Amino acid sequence: MTKQKYEMKTFRSSKMATEQMQQLRDMSLAPYMQLATGLIGKARHAGGNMFRHQMDTLAILIDYGYIDSVLLKASVVHDTVEDIVGFDRNLIINADEEGQQVLDLVLEVTRRDDEDKKQFLRRILDTGSQKAKILKCADRISNMISLGYVTDPTFIERYCDETEYFLLPMALEIDFNMYQELITLIVTRRRYLEDGGYFDDRKKVSSGTK
Repeated sequence: MTKQKYEMKTFRSSKMATEQMQQLRDMSLAPYMQLATGLIGKARHAGGNMFRHQMDTLAILIDYGYIDSVLLKASVVHDTVEDIVGFDRNLIINADEEGQQVLDLVLEVTRRDDEDKKQFLRRILDTGSQKAKILKCADRISNMISLGYVTDPTFIERYCDETEYFLLPMALEIDFNMYQELITLIVTRRRYLEDGGYFDDRKKVSSGTK
């Protein structure tokens, strides 16, 4: 039996504690938010833009009780390196005293030039740090919620399969509540496909009856 790398988080508070509020108040996210505004012009498949997605990922982490400064700062800029052409990584390094740590985490969740999507997710699952897995799970929760506005059934099916194969074991390793939410999102998105007759149509095509 493989030993789990990290102690899975199971507790989720219904409100922010005073100590967490103080930590958040003392944290300077503004320099990272300014860098993230470079993503405003990047449209998303489900509508909106990539800047909003960074803020959504930040909110999901706070909702799950994560107040680690490096993790939250990285969430705000986690797509900048990948999605802004010619992005200067030194902008993250020089944002504040934690900039190098933030960049290191961002690069962990950034797809490399020699990776396809499955290789990218497999790398994080197999060798990613705890913070990288937490950030990727929050990112995927945001994406799965947005998937409710996508009308391409093939895209939805592929995204649900990716989430089941790579993100569920990742979430099960680090946060049981994230794991539960991802399962619920997979079920509801697949139910949408089923209710729309997507699986029936695909069976007909594969059997040559359509």
